[in-house]
Amino acid sequence: MKFNNILVNDKEATAIVTINRPTKLNALNRETIQELHDAFEALEKDKGVKVIILTGSGEKAFVAGADISEFADFSEKEGGKLSAKGHKLLFDFVENLSKPVIAAVNGFALGGGLELAMACHFRVASHNARMGLPEVSLGVIPGYGGTQRLPQLIGKGRAMELIMTASMIDVDRALGYGLVNHVVSQEQLIEFCQKLASKISNNSPVALSYAIKAVNAGFKNSNGYDEEIKAFGACFGTEDFKEGTSAFLEKRKADFPGE
Repeated sequence: MKFNNILVNDKEATAIVTINRPTKLNALNRETIQELHDAFEALEKDKGVKVIILTGSGEKAFVAGADISEFADFSEKEGGKLSAKGHKLLFDFVENLSKPVIAAVNGFALGGGLELAMACHFRVASHNARMGLPEVSLGVIPGYGGTQRLPQLIGKGRAMELIMTASMIDVDRALGYGLVNHVVSQEQLIEFCQKLASKISNNSPVALSYAIKAVNAGFKNSNGYDEEIKAFGACFGTEDFKEGTSAFLEKRKADFPGE
């Protein structure tokens, strides 16, 4: 699959998706959002890929925001459609992907960039990363999930302050808030994420997909406990459960078929 704005590199069980618009600080335009959707959709179907790492090209930005030039003259109706389509194609799509997605935040993650990082299942940042939702300084609000995911991750009060002040925070504050899981040097960022991906890849792909679904259910208009019970029971009917329990009892490493 050929892309204009992203790069996809498969290495063993880990795929690295790189947003590649360095002259635009990897800003998200409609074409890039569509390409990311297509890439994630293909990787989800690829049985050889167990974990996906998402990052930005260069040393300055993960994603510095949305490409404002594309929607500066939009009407109310067009703005609503833009948000709805973005949710469906990318942000909700990534959050609900059955395979773990790690955001490797290698610089500025602002506006849509931070919203994309928050849609990933967890985040690792380099020391130079800076994060924020500056939309209100442009007369608009975060439209790709920022008003929902940021409070879920760091709490309502902190999220309200960041959104209302349109401020950026550094990685120390982001780590303290729980917005990122780890902070490493930029040189070590991808390698660190690959090590995490390798640990994840040792586990059952089916169980991982059920775990993602159950955790996400607790943040939606559904009963997370009910979803957990349902998913827990479903695991018992999988080949991965048979292999995992057999390997444990036989004191050997499991070789999960992913079924």
